[in-house]
Amino acid sequence: MILVTAVLVFWGETTAQDTDYGPGYQTMIMRNPSFSGTAEDGILRVSYMNFYPGNNYNLHSFYISYDSYFPVLHGGAGFCLANDHLGGIVNDIRGYLSYAYFLQAGRDLYINAGLSAGFHHRGFSMGNAVFPDEIDRMGAIAGFTSEPFENLNRTVFDISTGFLFIWEKWMAGVSVLHLAGPDLGKQGGSESRLERSYHIQIAGDIGLRADHGMRIRPVGMMDIQDKYAYGGAGAVLESPNISGSLIALADNKGDLDIQPGFTIKTGKIMFFYSYRFNLKSGTDILPFSLMHQTGILLILNNVEKRLGSKTIKIPRM
Repeated sequence: MILVTAVLVFWGETTAQDTDYGPGYQTMIMRNPSFSGTAEDGILRVSYMNFYPGNNYNLHSFYISYDSYFPVLHGGAGFCLANDHLGGIVNDIRGYLSYAYFLQAGRDLYINAGLSAGFHHRGFSMGNAVFPDEIDRMGAIAGFTSEPFENLNRTVFDISTGFLFIWEKWMAGVSVLHLAGPDLGKQGGSESRLERSYHIQIAGDIGLRADHGMRIRPVGMMDIQDKYAYGGAGAVLESPNISGSLIALADNKGDLDIQPGFTIKTGKIMFFYSYRFNLKSGTDILPFSLMHQTGILLILNNVEKRLGSKTIKIPRM
C-alpha cells in the first residue's frame, strides 16, 4: 500500500498532468488525431507500459486503438482506449473517437486535419490508501483513518485537434489536447483542471540501400503542458522485417533520458518493444529504469489505395 499523496505528487512532478507515453508512434492517434488512417490499412494496435519497473510503484498503462482510411469519409477515422493504473489508488480511463480529413494542398504537399472527442474518467480506490493517522509511532499501519473523504470519481468530456503536413519524404505533426480544459476534480480548483497540451512530431524517410530495403528515419518531438516541457531527437533504422530505434530525451527539469527499441515484422503482424533509462535526474528522485513498453500491431484489413493523396509510413517505434 502507498500513501495517496505520495503517488499523486510523484506522478505529477515527473510527468506533468498526462500519462507520458513517450515518443513512440504506436500510440500517436491519442496525441494527434490527424494521424488517423495515415497508413491506409486498418490497423489494430495494442500495447502495455510499465513505469518505473522494479520499484513497486504499481504504475502501468494499457492501450488499444484501431484506425483506417475510409474513402467515403475522404480521410481516416478510428478510436483509442487507455487505462492508466496509478499506484493502485488512481485509475484513469480515456476513450476517444477520431477523424482526419485528407487534403492535397499542392503537387507535393498534403495536409491532414484531425479532430477527436471522447471522455476522461478518473476513479479512486481508497481501500489501498494509507493515511498519516493510520501509522503508529513505530511506523506500522494500525487502526482506521479518521480522515473524511468523499466519492471523488469523475467523468468529463474532452476534445483535441491536430494537423499533419506531408511534403515529399518529410512529415510534421502539431496537435493541441484538452481544448476545453476539463476539470477532473469536484471542487473546481485549478490544480485538477487539465491544462492544454501541445505536441510537435517530425519524421523523415531516407532510403539507404534499395536492394535491401534499408531506410533511416530521423525523428523529433516536443511536448509542452503548463510549466512542463520535454523534447527528443533520434532515428529509426528500418529493414523490411526488423528495425531498431534510439532517441534521446530531455526536459526543463534537468532530466536526460535515452530510449532504445526494436520491432519485428512478419506478414501482417508487428511486435515492438522499447525501454527508457534515466541518465541524469535534475531533482535526484528519478530511478535509472523509467519505462518499458511492449505491444503488437495487426493489419486487419487492406484498403484499396486512394488517388490524389499521400501514403506515409509511420516510423516503427
